[in-house]
Amino acid sequence: MFSFALLSKVVEKMVSLSVGIMLSTSLLHALPEAFESGTDPRHLFGALLAGLLAFFLLEKLAILRHSHHHEHDGHHHHHGHDKAEAGRAGWMILLGDGMHNFTDGILIAAAFLANPQLGIVTGVAIIAHEIPQEIGDFIVLLNAGFSRTRAYVYNLLCSLLAVAGGLLGYYTLDKATNLIPFVLVFASSGFIYIAVSDLMPQMQRRATMRETIPQVLLIALGVVIVLFLTGSAHDSH
Repeated sequence: MFSFALLSKVVEKMVSLSVGIMLSTSLLHALPEAFESGTDPRHLFGALLAGLLAFFLLEKLAILRHSHHHEHDGHHHHHGHDKAEAGRAGWMILLGDGMHNFTDGILIAAAFLANPQLGIVTGVAIIAHEIPQEIGDFIVLLNAGFSRTRAYVYNLLCSLLAVAGGLLGYYTLDKATNLIPFVLVFASSGFIYIAVSDLMPQMQRRATMRETIPQVLLIALGVVIVLFLTGSAHDSH
């Protein structure tokens, strides 16, 4: 049996760690790797801007599509409406998560093609963010009426789409290496946007010094993990 209090504590810790890993991966490694490729910086900055705006729009659409109401909120709905709405939300979560994982696979493949160490770090960054996200999705699926077994199985199937995305990305980008810098920049825009607009605001809700110090330490740990994994990757160029 799951202790949701324990899951909540894991998510809180992983959010802070994810911020450090995602920001340091994008700002210290993925973006420098893209700009060292010789691609016109103006084109890469344009891709970065497009990526940030794209994630903003995707988040807006997700918020609109996942909007929900609660019982006794003043809206009058027929009997059984809430259960039906929760069920639809569960399937939408799975669809969005599957597409997200498929894209993550492509991004990891692009990072490996650019630099094996960068591929490892990008994978770690994605895993660090996926752990709290998958826990959250699991809870949403339970709330939507899925059994624990079905929620496990569907989450696993969605996760396997990352493998499919990785294979497609590897064999596609290997023949179009000029696209790799743009994929790295797009991945970086996603990491930066998620860290700054989603994860950090969650951390700001806990503003006492006793709660802030562990958050800062976990962010620093995330940066140290990335630096340790990459070592002197860029010095070897």
